[in-house]
Amino acid sequence: MFTPKMKIVLLLFVLFCLADYANATPRWRILDSGAIEWQIDSRLPHYDHIEMSGLKVSAVLRYGVNGDGQFVMERSMIWPMLRTIPNNTHASLMQRFAIDYASLLLVNGMALNNEKVKSICIDGRLTVVSLFAIGYQNTGTARSREPVPVVELTRSFFPSTDKPMLCERYTVKNISSKPISVIVPFQKAVYKTDSAKGVDGSYTIVTSIQNKEDCLYTIAPKESLTFDASVQAYKKGEKELIVDIADEEHKRMAFVDKIWNNLSFVSPDPVVNTAFAFAKVRAAESIFATGGGFMHSPGGESYYAAVWANDQAEYANPFFPFLGYDTGNASALNSFRLFARFMNPDYKPIPSSIIAEGKDIWNGAGDRGDAAMIAYGAARYALAKADKKEAQELWPLIEWCLEYCKRKINASGVVTSDADELEGRFPAGNANLCTSSLYYDALVSANYLAKELGKQSSVSKEYARQAKVLRNNINNYFGSHIEGFDSYRYYEGNDILRSWIAIPLTVGIFEKKTGTVEALFSPRLWSKDGLLTQAGTDTFWDRSTLYALRGVYSAGARERAMEHMAYYSQQRLLGEHVPYPIEAWPEGNQRHLSAESALYCRIVTEGIFGIRPTGSNSFSLCPQLPDKWNSMRLNNVSAFAFSPFDIIVERQGNKIKTCVLRNGKPVKTYHTENGKDINITF
Repeated sequence: MFTPKMKIVLLLFVLFCLADYANATPRWRILDSGAIEWQIDSRLPHYDHIEMSGLKVSAVLRYGVNGDGQFVMERSMIWPMLRTIPNNTHASLMQRFAIDYASLLLVNGMALNNEKVKSICIDGRLTVVSLFAIGYQNTGTARSREPVPVVELTRSFFPSTDKPMLCERYTVKNISSKPISVIVPFQKAVYKTDSAKGVDGSYTIVTSIQNKEDCLYTIAPKESLTFDASVQAYKKGEKELIVDIADEEHKRMAFVDKIWNNLSFVSPDPVVNTAFAFAKVRAAESIFATGGGFMHSPGGESYYAAVWANDQAEYANPFFPFLGYDTGNASALNSFRLFARFMNPDYKPIPSSIIAEGKDIWNGAGDRGDAAMIAYGAARYALAKADKKEAQELWPLIEWCLEYCKRKINASGVVTSDADELEGRFPAGNANLCTSSLYYDALVSANYLAKELGKQSSVSKEYARQAKVLRNNINNYFGSHIEGFDSYRYYEGNDILRSWIAIPLTVGIFEKKTGTVEALFSPRLWSKDGLLTQAGTDTFWDRSTLYALRGVYSAGARERAMEHMAYYSQQRLLGEHVPYPIEAWPEGNQRHLSAESALYCRIVTEGIFGIRPTGSNSFSLCPQLPDKWNSMRLNNVSAFAFSPFDIIVERQGNKIKTCVLRNGKPVKTYHTENGKDINITF
């Protein structure tokens, strides 16, 4: 129980965090187009990094503006299907380049100088606008003159959607009062990698600028010219690609527009709306066309052409049916097929990860509860995808994983495992809260799916019975008064608060919701960076914060959830490291791993709207309309057999009205109290 003193401390902590959030001046702002922009001010230097991906390439752009106002960037290129030796988890060809094409230009016979960056914009591209002067400032009378900008240079960087290439577009605009001459060199650099370190021998990397011989241009005042550059790589038997970079840009922005328009979230909070839109892009773009089929992979200069039981099966795959992105759904189904190859009659563990385009595995942490992760994700995916043929195919995998978990139940009725998804970074005992919670949710979904597939009633009833028993066992075994909160211990013997106490809330286990919500947002766990993995440390992993925000909404504590989601969204979208959720710190230096972005999106679909698949034509809905909002809507939902559809929630006095629309016309309307379940069947 909380003493009055404890309650005062908690209240002051929350008020301090929110006041700090409200008073902070974000570095970035949202534009009307939906892009975000950094208008350069005196807060320099500042450096950041962002990952962008296509089907055959990924690039981490380390960029920034130094103390003199100049743009700096290093391109970290990753080619996932150009495999290196040893061909393990991290064996993608990776090289870094710091080519400064602006320094190669000649304007009126002189080099550009005195750069001042005006703005940097992110919208699926990284676009930098700078002003440059020309001339020699340290000779003759020029020594006493202030440099006058002559050229505005716009640089855009983006990955090809389907080629192993980073594309770059440069636009030079004459902002002086006289015509200028510009020489753009034709330059190509060819790199050959060590043949002894490549699975397919030596790889060829080509950096090039302006693939044509015309290089001298005259630009009138206010006019401009555009030229292109690229970085690409290929293996023996392939050749250099000569492409239209303008067309590549069009395809990249068409992809972004499609993802932004699919499953669009509209609320009175532009920051959350925009963060959701950006998260969809990162979740969807990190899919690679490998020799083993489409593979959604985390990225982060480490994890490519491979799938994981947590990142893909558990985090991302349940989201893809809602998004309506065919490649995302194909990658989800493919990942489950890859895992299904390892079902066995002896019920030995399925590997945690299938790597190297499906040719090898990684199971270095032992059983992390991977079967529970896979069953959880596969059952939710099958229900939401509403494709009976796919569901029939996935059913044996779901059954096998559930049986595996059942065989791992200990004398206290919870599931044992060697580790959890943190793989020994923090203690997890021999039975952890995550694994049993995921297994519980998988049993609930399997009950629905068995009915959907026409299995004997005894099958669904048995899964429902097992779920009920497991729920009680979870509360009895993990339920604990820990650090003054009536919540959960993460494992037997655990007496320090852990961020993963949130996970029961995400699967509908609410018996200890009050104490759990208080613990999550207490100074022991909540920090300026979100949830600490363990109280008393400075380590944070965004995935637990994202689970917690979803779970707190689901538990009905929508105002607490909204306060902290608004803060988190502002930090990740408009703060010092943008624009996506991140993996962790200090490990990985806050990499933009893609599945975390899918988890952000699921805060909206499963937390704020409370969507829970119950069949191909049915789902439960539990809208949590924040007190400061009068309406919210989710457009172009692609899940279930009757998609696409929209959901609109509006306040009506002390209650809410929820409408489900198809083709703009209401087909279901409900008047309920805020935060009450609605069962929808078509």
